[in-house]
Amino acid sequence: MNAITATDIHKSFGTLSVLEGITFEAERGSILAILGPNGAGKTTMVRILSTLLQADSGTATIEGFDVHDQADDVRHIIGLTGQYAAVDEFLTGRENLRMIGRLYHLSKKDSWRRAEELLEQFDLVKAADRATKTYSGGMRRRLDLAASLIASPPIVFLDEPTTGLDPRSRLAMWDIIKKLVADGSTILLTTQYLEEADQLADKIIVIDGGKVIAKGTADELKEKVGKEQLEFTFETDKDYKKAHDTLFSDAPKADAKRRSISIANDGGVRKLKDLLQQMEEAKIKVEGLSLHKPTLDDVFLKLTGHAAADAAQDEEEK
Repeated sequence: MNAITATDIHKSFGTLSVLEGITFEAERGSILAILGPNGAGKTTMVRILSTLLQADSGTATIEGFDVHDQADDVRHIIGLTGQYAAVDEFLTGRENLRMIGRLYHLSKKDSWRRAEELLEQFDLVKAADRATKTYSGGMRRRLDLAASLIASPPIVFLDEPTTGLDPRSRLAMWDIIKKLVADGSTILLTTQYLEEADQLADKIIVIDGGKVIAKGTADELKEKVGKEQLEFTFETDKDYKKAHDTLFSDAPKADAKRRSISIANDGGVRKLKDLLQQMEEAKIKVEGLSLHKPTLDDVFLKLTGHAAADAAQDEEEK
C-alpha cells in the first residue's frame, strides 16, 4: 500500500484556481519530490495533506486514513516542517524540543529523552542551551525539522526545507533527509531547486500552474529531453564551416558565432572515436569537446517553455 495517495485534488481561493486535478502516490520508505516554481501550488498541496486545509474536491489518504474524514488519525502519524522555521526565539533549543514533546502528549521523561536524542542527531548539542534567536538560519531549520520528528512520525512533509540556506547548510540538510529515509521514514518534499529533487527524490512530480505536467524518476524525466549531447568547438571559422558542411549538415544545434556544433551521442564511445578520426583525416582542427547530459532544468524548460529559475523569479515579482 502507498503511504500517501492524492486523487484529483482541486483547490481554489475565490476566483484563483490553485490546484487543478492533482493526482500522485508515494511509496513507503521513499522520497517523493513535488517540483515547481513559487506559486505552482506546492504548499497548498502540503497543507491539504497535513489536514491544515480542506480540498474543494478529490480525495487524499495518509497510510489509508482519509485526510478529511480521519484527520485526527492522520495528525498522529505525520510530521510537518513548513517553509519558515516555527521555533520560539526566546526559548533554548533544548526547551523548544521539550515543549513540543509535551504538546504531542509525550510524558515528561519521554519528552526529555527525545529532545536529547534529536539534539545529538541534528548536531545541536553545543547550542542546546542558547536562545534560538542566536541560531543561524541553518541551525533553526535543523531545530525545526527535529521538532517535527519529536513523536517519531512515519510520514514527514518538508515544504521547501532548504530555502534561504547557504550551500553548506543545504548539504547538511540533505544528509539528514537521506538518513531519515534510510531509517524507514516516508518523505514528501516540495522544492523549487532542481538539483535538490535530482539528489534526493526516488520519484518526482512536476507541477506548474496547479497541474501535474510530468512525473517519474529523475532519469525518466531526463529521457523526455533526449540523449546526452556531444559539443565540438572548432579552432577557426574555416574548420567550423568544413565540419558543418561535410559531417554535421543536419545538426540541430550549430552556432557559427561560437564555432560550436552539438549532436546526440547515440553511438557512445565508438561514435565519438569515429567522428574524431574523420575530422583528423579531413584536417579539421577541434579546439574543445564536451559532453552534456540532460538535466531537470532541461526537462522543465521543455515542458513549460521557461527555466525553473526564471519561473520562480517571475512568481516572486508578481
